[in-house]
Amino acid sequence: MTGSDSGILMESNVKEPANSSLSIIDCGLADYRAILARQHELRQARGQNEIPDTVLIVEHPPVITLGARRSANKLIVNRDELARRNIDIVEIRRGGGTTAHNPGQLVFYPIVDLRQLGLGIGEYIRTLEAIGIELLGQLGVDSIQRKGLPGLWVGEKKIASVGVRVSRFVTHHGMAINIRNDLGIFDMFIPCGLDGVEMTSILKESGKRPSMKTAKKKLTELLREHLERPLK
Repeated sequence: MTGSDSGILMESNVKEPANSSLSIIDCGLADYRAILARQHELRQARGQNEIPDTVLIVEHPPVITLGARRSANKLIVNRDELARRNIDIVEIRRGGGTTAHNPGQLVFYPIVDLRQLGLGIGEYIRTLEAIGIELLGQLGVDSIQRKGLPGLWVGEKKIASVGVRVSRFVTHHGMAINIRNDLGIFDMFIPCGLDGVEMTSILKESGKRPSMKTAKKKLTELLREHLERPLK
């Protein structure tokens, strides 16, 4: 295990198959800012071909993130109140508007070279959504994509959010899937700037409380299925 500047402990790589093109790292519960800094480090290393494609899997302490599209960033609670509730707020450069992370939400950040995967940006986003649909299905909830609205939906309710950034063909940021998290954090802003959107989770939809360990295991299998490529 290695430490971070925030004092949060980052876990070892998930055991990988021999000759794997994809490194998967379970970061446990980790500070958002520390993981963001780690993404930037990995993105630079991946761009220089110093590391393989890498995915960080993580849960975050409560945090609200503001996307690059300012018109979609609509806070309802002021920043002083968020600070009083120990909810961090971070402005970042990724697609989409405001979203939130907290324990019980499964987040994954792929740092992958789209050229080597043979994917365009749109195809890559659809791949992330396909991974989410399969994971949710395996955990007992059916979800769908909606045209023009990135993320995953259960009817009119949103269960997963996607926000990515691509620099010189290398990705960072990624997808957040609500498993068993406290959805009250989403009442403090308008999710993705879309008025009237209700957020949901596996717990809310099914009454089931899947273990995060199980969800991570299934996600790891799906990441290998969709993002791993044969080594030459």
